[in-house]
Amino acid sequence: MREFIVEADGGSRGNPGPAGYGAVVCDAATGQTLLEAAEYIGVATNNVAEYRGLLAGLRAAHTLDPAATVHVRMDSKLVIEQMSGRWKIKHPSMKPLATEARTVFPPDRVTYEWIPRAENKHADRLANEAMDAGARGEQWSPGDSVAELEAGPIAKAAAAAGSSAAAAGTPAVVAAGHQDAPGTTTRGWTSAPDLGAPATLVLLRHGETPLTPQKRFSGSGGTDPALSAAGRDQAHRVADALARRGTVQTVLASPLARTRETAEIVAARLGLDVVVEDGLRETDFGAWEGLTFGEVRDRYPDDLNAWLADPAARPTGGGESFAEVAARIAVTKDELVTAHAGRTVLLVTHVTPIKTLVRLALGAPPESLFRMELSAASLSAVAYYADGNASVRLFNDTSHLR
Repeated sequence: MREFIVEADGGSRGNPGPAGYGAVVCDAATGQTLLEAAEYIGVATNNVAEYRGLLAGLRAAHTLDPAATVHVRMDSKLVIEQMSGRWKIKHPSMKPLATEARTVFPPDRVTYEWIPRAENKHADRLANEAMDAGARGEQWSPGDSVAELEAGPIAKAAAAAGSSAAAAGTPAVVAAGHQDAPGTTTRGWTSAPDLGAPATLVLLRHGETPLTPQKRFSGSGGTDPALSAAGRDQAHRVADALARRGTVQTVLASPLARTRETAEIVAARLGLDVVVEDGLRETDFGAWEGLTFGEVRDRYPDDLNAWLADPAARPTGGGESFAEVAARIAVTKDELVTAHAGRTVLLVTHVTPIKTLVRLALGAPPESLFRMELSAASLSAVAYYADGNASVRLFNDTSHLR
């Protein structure tokens, strides 16, 4: 049975931005290049371009010999892990591409190997040639390609070595953690570069309202107060700070008045519009709305004790439990991360949603909500990677208010 090596890559100049892919099919025994494929695909993300490259490489191999076995080598940890079945595919734009890739050859005739970027030069050059052609308003032409010459003999030698390793059944990737180079694995908040830019959620608590200095429960079921004069000043200060950073691309806000007002001040400074996201609303505190903690303790001691001890307990009068809020926030987070992959999004929201996002990112227990201080108009940030990992980058920053 004939064996092919497929090397593929994709890139995006902007993520999302002008994108292209490249793929090369080699003879596994000799390393000889048999087919090249490349295409400018318009605006897309890095990950979509990489999947398009994989699909093109598999199709090219299929045209040569539909009965062959194929060993895929890519420097995209994401694609390799997902196609190997070790990571879930969450992004809706990648699912159909992965499904289609699995139909080109029977799954038992395709193996996958992660390789360092330096060993994927041929496909990388092809992808860049395709993007260069797109920038000129053209499509890539094989007659103009110099990718194989620029890649040199190293890639071919590596391809042959990769074929031998695959035949011997040597595992090519480490499933736990992110492999940055052969034989090394990093864990925790770091992420391999081939995962692409994360979706970064910058979390802004709204500015003060008349209830804030009094530390009264102020959720989604109360009087919906507007910002005080102090709160508006805080909003302008944080707007200036975010403008200096210059990274926010989208502004979303809870539907409550104080968050919308804060968001509008910030968005005006950034030259952006405000999109209202209902999932970012504060907890409904039921009969506790407008009361201080001490007043709730005096009036509803049993209900308060239950609420502090059990995330499933609701405030008096049928408000939301922390468990219900966490479920709502988790769904909202997943939707936003999918919709804004590779982008920086400002979420103007409230104490409980922000603390919950941080708690979930850290994998901390529900009681950790009571151990976080979150000031009015403070900034926090969490980055979410394509493999599902999260990295807390900032928490309760108020330096812009001083």
